[in-house]
Amino acid sequence: MEVRINPSILAADFVNLESELGTIANSDFIHVDVMDNHFVPNLTFGTQMVQRLQEVSPVGLDVHLMISNVDNWAMDYVQMGVHSVTFHAEASADYLTLARRIRDSGSRAGVAIKPGTALEPYLEHLDEIDQLLIMTVEPGFGGQSLIETTLKKVKRAREAIAAAELPTWLQVDGGINASNIQRVASFGADTFVAGSAVFSSHDRASTIADLRRSAATGLAEHQAKS
Repeated sequence: MEVRINPSILAADFVNLESELGTIANSDFIHVDVMDNHFVPNLTFGTQMVQRLQEVSPVGLDVHLMISNVDNWAMDYVQMGVHSVTFHAEASADYLTLARRIRDSGSRAGVAIKPGTALEPYLEHLDEIDQLLIMTVEPGFGGQSLIETTLKKVKRAREAIAAAELPTWLQVDGGINASNIQRVASFGADTFVAGSAVFSSHDRASTIADLRRSAATGLAEHQAKS
């Protein structure tokens, strides 16, 4: 399995976003949190900002929609040509139909679940999505500490992906840093959102490389145990 590090620009300097993107050009993708102050208690980017980010980003955008009425809005982001669009199952009336629409239109389709959302109902349809995002904090704000109990979900999700021999990426988002990424990866996660851990660094390229190496070590530990 390949490891991916996706820095979240929620932790970046919003006044200098283009230059901030340049400091993380060795990331695999750039994670963009779209929040509407309704589904989550925070307000960030909208379609115009994401369109501009898409135009100047050195790598593909991993857009994470934390918005209500996502069935009505997700395709606007797909049409920008972003690499992936992840939406919350809790905000969709029919998450499988939306995932199919996203895939059919050319972006990778991701489904996210909050820490309190049961995982099991989504495991039987993993073949319909490209990425499963297990939130390891309550969505809405950066800088939170990882919720340890969410790692049980990561382990169970990896077991289901492996049992079905699927290429689905398993992403974690929230509280990921240099001190815990290896351990989180040992539960089977392969795609990591890191905000403060990257943007608080003076040498972000080195930090991303270090996170990638640590995650690869943890994932190798998982594979050795499997």
